[in-house]
Amino acid sequence: MDGAAPFDRLDFLYVPSRDVAADRDHFVDVLGGRLVFAVESMGTRVAAVELTEGPPLVLLTDHLEGDRPILVYCVPDLDAALDQLVSRGWERAGTFEIPHGPCCSFTTPGDHRIALYQLTRPEAARHFDGRRDF
Repeated sequence: MDGAAPFDRLDFLYVPSRDVAADRDHFVDVLGGRLVFAVESMGTRVAAVELTEGPPLVLLTDHLEGDRPILVYCVPDLDAALDQLVSRGWERAGTFEIPHGPCCSFTTPGDHRIALYQLTRPEAARHFDGRRDF
């Protein structure tokens, strides 16, 4: 069995927030991050903040349950990555779509949350850039 992890890079930290506007302001005004977008839709708020020039992008949101973030990793081939994890004893979870492409989110036995996605729609990253709903 290949010991290498199937992950390419950590693109997003999907972080639960009790007050997205306050956390957004703190990440920007105090920590020096750059606000990419702040979107409000269907009763949900998501603010994206860059703390570094490269990934990961911090996504602050009020619709995630629990207190742990989801580490969202890009993989070159989602099906191959999931097959590799299954070969190590991981139980397959369902896949779904995010704006960037197909994704699979799961929780480890210690309650860490991880998601893998395949970038099939690179233009999606620019769709919300600059949007300020709140």
